[in-house]
Amino acid sequence: MRFPLPDLNTLPADIQAKILEVQEKSGFIPNVFLALARRPAEWRAFFAYHDALMLREESSLTKGDREMIVTATSAANECLYCVVAHGALLRIYEKKPLIADQVAVNYRKADITPRQRAMLDFAMKVCLNSQAVEEADFAALQAHGFNDEDIWDITGITAFFGLSNRMASVTGMLPNPEFYLLGRLPKVKKT
Repeated sequence: MRFPLPDLNTLPADIQAKILEVQEKSGFIPNVFLALARRPAEWRAFFAYHDALMLREESSLTKGDREMIVTATSAANECLYCVVAHGALLRIYEKKPLIADQVAVNYRKADITPRQRAMLDFAMKVCLNSQAVEEADFAALQAHGFNDEDIWDITGITAFFGLSNRMASVTGMLPNPEFYLLGRLPKVKKT
């Protein structure tokens, strides 16, 4: 890491509590939580916006759709952290161990629906060439059942993770080793 990670015990109580909640749920602390905590006000704003986009319930986008957008656009932005971390979530939500690799390398050949392909075509245009978005792009999404709120979500997720990708790349943030295996093998049920 270019910038040293803060000690969890030195962070404000609200941030500590959220990080410990994530650790309890996942079994580890994703590096992004500590890396961005060096500036508590920015951490709070970042994760508030993240949650507003990624946990929004009034949308036809599934959790898998959202993670698919992040994985594809993060690959286009060459962000190792986000491709690996969000690829793990994509595998889990879609219950497909190969999907993240396919989407990251070439979503056009991935095992996804035509609706998801249209969604990623639009997200990639927003990611790489947003000034060229035109009415035909909206019509293509609407033909697959996306409404204006869904299109806003696709755009917001793509734009937000453009920020995240750049922060992760510049800081030298690396994915936690735990992310690499998540969702690749079936979960073993404890008896």
